[in-house]
Amino acid sequence: MEKYYQPEIECASVEQIKAWQNEKIVKQVKHVYENVPYYRNLMEEKGVTPDDIKSVDDIYKLPFLTKADLRDAYPYGLLAKPLSDCVRIQSTSGTTGKRVVAFYTQHDVDLWEECCARAIVAVGGTEEDVCQVAYGYGLFTGGPGLNGGSHKVGCLTLPMSSGNTERQIDFMRDLRSTILCCTPSYAHYIGETLHEMGLSADDIHLKAGIFGAEPWTEEMRRNIEKMLGIKAYDIYGLTETSGPGVSFECSAQSGMHINEDHFYAEIIDPDTGEVLPEGEKGELVFTSLDKEAFPLLRYRTRDICILRREKCSCGRTHIKMCKPMGRSDDMLIIRGVNVFPSQIETVLLKEGYAANYQIVVDRVGSTDTFDVYVEVTEDQFSDTVRELTAMERKLADAMKTMLGINPKVHLVEPKSIVRSEGKAKRVIDNRKLHD
Repeated sequence: MEKYYQPEIECASVEQIKAWQNEKIVKQVKHVYENVPYYRNLMEEKGVTPDDIKSVDDIYKLPFLTKADLRDAYPYGLLAKPLSDCVRIQSTSGTTGKRVVAFYTQHDVDLWEECCARAIVAVGGTEEDVCQVAYGYGLFTGGPGLNGGSHKVGCLTLPMSSGNTERQIDFMRDLRSTILCCTPSYAHYIGETLHEMGLSADDIHLKAGIFGAEPWTEEMRRNIEKMLGIKAYDIYGLTETSGPGVSFECSAQSGMHINEDHFYAEIIDPDTGEVLPEGEKGELVFTSLDKEAFPLLRYRTRDICILRREKCSCGRTHIKMCKPMGRSDDMLIIRGVNVFPSQIETVLLKEGYAANYQIVVDRVGSTDTFDVYVEVTEDQFSDTVRELTAMERKLADAMKTMLGINPKVHLVEPKSIVRSEGKAKRVIDNRKLHD
């Protein structure tokens, strides 16, 4: 029997969902217009006022927000509440090292945690469960979001964070964890470690996993399910809109239900910005309907996907998004971390190198490999092997500081990176991320 955290919302009629959205969008546009000068200017440039927005059908009249806007307005330019009303920030790295900082009032934190609670109940979670949260804590939204959701459901929560895998498994066995929340690649690594310790799925008590923050394939899902003896569910979110829990998979495992009472989703043509009909593939755009501190209107996620509203065997009525099928920009997600080629360029130029480089990403087993090849000048290349090794190490450290993730840096001869039409291909992603 399917259970819901908030059945009256999750199984509401489509008419009711639309009524909530219409009421909230009118209030939200007014709130943003009156309290966020940055967005008010964008609206004025487009000749739109809050009076033009009478329902979500008018949302197409509003200007888009992009990552570039978040960077330009950093840190307080998109804040819609006094700082004294805010109780939390979460953050993600930005394209050139400037972070995206999202603010939360207590009301915003509660809504976010409710969304995560819905995801936990959708995988069968109840107050009888032991929920092991092995997403990173701190500024990253994964740990805090699922931690709060687990509390709301009433699970015994193990706030493990990521890493120290043998200890994870010891706790998992001793406290009989039933739900695991982490990135899919870390779940896979836990599975591998379990088997290296001479144990199997029979030695643990997990029944479900909630995995997100990076792309993963159906093949990886099946491997994780087999290794850990669980059902593996997808969850989606962005720091900009709150964090994980914007959408989540149910027992049908056929796409993620978007929490439409809090987030209004559109699919647009990434080139023209035109709104596409349901079922068409395009770029996902989100509007926060009731966030107070950091309410983004028509935020372009750059994720390419499809929205479909269809009758679901789980009984939930909220529209579903498919797993993102790629990006409309050049962002890579490596081991759960957002990496932009422009960040690599920034480091190279700062460290005195020309921006002739190539990023090669692959996946060995369950772990992403991340290599950066950098061309050096003739005089740099004449240095000794020892000096080159020291230079590689220094550059790798600078990149780790910028990205929060360790690349393997290779200094290579001038002109050795293959160019087509005079341009080096910046990114080679050999991971098989889609079936």
